Amino acid sequence: MNHALPELTLLEARILGVLVEKEKTTPDAYPLTLNSLAAGCNQKSSRDPVMNASDSEIQASLEELRRRVLVLETYGASGRVLRYAQNFGKCYGLPPASIALLTILMLRGAQTVSELRANCERLYRFDDASSVEAYLEELAARSSGALVTRLAKQAGSREHRWAHLLCGQPSLSAEQGKVRDGDLTSNAALEDRIARLEQEVSELRKAISQIAGNPSGLP
Repeated sequence: MNHALPELTLLEARILGVLVEKEKTTPDAYPLTLNSLAAGCNQKSSRDPVMNASDSEIQASLEELRRRVLVLETYGASGRVLRYAQNFGKCYGLPPASIALLTILMLRGAQTVSELRANCERLYRFDDASSVEAYLEELAARSSGALVTRLAKQAGSREHRWAHLLCGQPSLSAEQGKVRDGDLTSNAALEDRIARLEQEVSELRKAISQIAGNPSGLP
């Protein structure tokens, strides 16, 4: 970053991520109208967390981003509908590869190097996982302030995940909560399956007992 910039809110980060993403993936529709931007912020796929931001909330965040020159207003070629463009890379002084990594982290949350390489494909093509890691290490070691951090490994995971720092330090309790919720869901499903199997075995034993003419049941 060329100079220290204030932390972003979660919605401000989502807006910037959507603007960068759509500039690359749907250039004909870029800059974006408020409606298009809202759809991108609230879409259910390829987003973590999933949001349900209102137009007024998005508009307020756009005003703050515009004040900080992170977003620019334009009427485009038609000159009729107000549209929004991002100025993220210039404000932070970042190369395209770093912008792509931060964009995917803003849109999809913490990810491993492998996940980042795959998810960045439409924004920037990395030659291999080591080049992704090199850019992440560079973002983490910036003299003007780290923009990403490497998280502790999750239980059972072979890779570290990375998170952006544009909204401040990631909440470790939230990250751990995701793991615990997953474990609880997994355990509940396993217990339910075991209960069903035990019931089926019991019914089979009764059926076999009746067939064998042994009312007292199997030994």
